[in-house]
Amino acid sequence: MLRIALAVLTVLALLLAGRFAYMGRTTRSPDDLLATSGRLAPCPESPNCISSLAEDKSHRIAPLAVLGTADATLERVIQTIEAMPRARIVTSGKGYLHAEFTSRLFRFVDDLELIYDDSLPGFQVRSASRAGYSDMGANRKRVEALRAGLAAAVVVTAE
Repeated sequence: MLRIALAVLTVLALLLAGRFAYMGRTTRSPDDLLATSGRLAPCPESPNCISSLAEDKSHRIAPLAVLGTADATLERVIQTIEAMPRARIVTSGKGYLHAEFTSRLFRFVDDLELIYDDSLPGFQVRSASRAGYSDMGANRKRVEALRAGLAAAVVVTAE
């Protein structure tokens, strides 16, 4: 009886893992990216998105400060992202960046967008998962890692 239960659990786990892997590979770039809409999209109610433009605390994150010029900061952002695992720059230039990050296990894709806001001055940021409900804080951790990488790049450059 125990062998049958273990076999059933194994099959269920494999089916679930296959479903997650399929979801991760079949998600397409969202239609509400800045490149298509002209502005950063608001976060949905689900907790798998963060934005510097969000008004509620659960989705809010601070914008990225400009360290030097906007172009120099964007270049450091690109270098920092390129050093991050499973990251791909999709679009960059003219004060805008779109990058994709793929999760290790289930291959879920998250989109990160930055747009320069001269009223700060700084970059407004949005990072969101394409699939699922919760991201277990992955988008917030990623943006904070990006912020820390930028700060470290400035310290190294200044020395």
